[in-house]
Amino acid sequence: SHPLPSGGGHLAVFTSRGEGGSIRLLRAEGGAAKMSDFQTSTHRERWIFQPQDLVNKWTTANRRSAEILAQYGTTRLKVDPVDGSISNPEPVPDHVVGSSSVKPLSCEEEQVMRIFYEQKIQEVCRAFKFPHKIQATAIIYFKRFYLQWSVMEHHPKHIMLTCVYASCKVEENHVSAEELGKGIQQDHQIILNNEMIVLKSLDFDLIVYAPYRSIEGFIDDMDDFCNGAHQRLKDLHQTANSEVDTMMLTDAPLLYTPGQLALAALYKSNSALSVLDFERYLESVFSRQHFDCPVEQFIQIISSINHLVRMFTWLGTDTVYNTIM
Repeated sequence: SHPLPSGGGHLAVFTSRGEGGSIRLLRAEGGAAKMSDFQTSTHRERWIFQPQDLVNKWTTANRRSAEILAQYGTTRLKVDPVDGSISNPEPVPDHVVGSSSVKPLSCEEEQVMRIFYEQKIQEVCRAFKFPHKIQATAIIYFKRFYLQWSVMEHHPKHIMLTCVYASCKVEENHVSAEELGKGIQQDHQIILNNEMIVLKSLDFDLIVYAPYRSIEGFIDDMDDFCNGAHQRLKDLHQTANSEVDTMMLTDAPLLYTPGQLALAALYKSNSALSVLDFERYLESVFSRQHFDCPVEQFIQIISSINHLVRMFTWLGTDTVYNTIM
């Protein structure tokens, strides 16, 4: 298995993929999880996948939704707002115009829909001036939800809002459903009606580790490599955060750990800013952690992450909007 930097504390810890049961963490002291807890987290044990795992989950949900559409003429499942239980939709009568001609979305079209609403999560969080961790947690909730469900079964606009609301609660950035709904001119009852199905679909694994915190730890550790060039480190920090903003819209958060994502963002940012010798920095980290994996192997992981970002950039925001509209 490839090395998994956890991004914990002041300096990221490098480890290998672990075995054994996961530890359920429903809340954390102070609102956010401590990065040093990542190694024993449900995030690490249950929510880091191989690429084919994601394809299988998305394909299963898409096929199920297509079958429901063929049987009922609609795909929107009924959700009990109290316990989050699901029931099949009422069949659409044959005489309803267009009921027999509706075609299911393809897996590719579903992907575009998910990206569109992940961008909306970022827009909502910026509008409310929420910290980065709120945005990251909400997007990861959204991604995890749609590993189980198709966008044809649960409207992504409703789930997007509910994920932002749940993220605010978990990170102790208290915003009521009414405030959130009013701020973006949406019915807050939509949020409350979908809260339980979102929590159940996440299996109540609510503690999420975001790359932004990992970046802070690495930036602190890089100070000795920059000869006191604090402003340049600040520029590197800011640029890396922007890289992570884009990274969060790709599959990378489901495939790699926060520490890996943080290092990939810093590596790319440093390539543009030339703040330090990044490979020498990695060698220093590896030597201090006494890790067997060569730096070259880890750079390959960083390259794989940045390839996902390049593919997303190549797709482009215009493509997403044109497909949706």
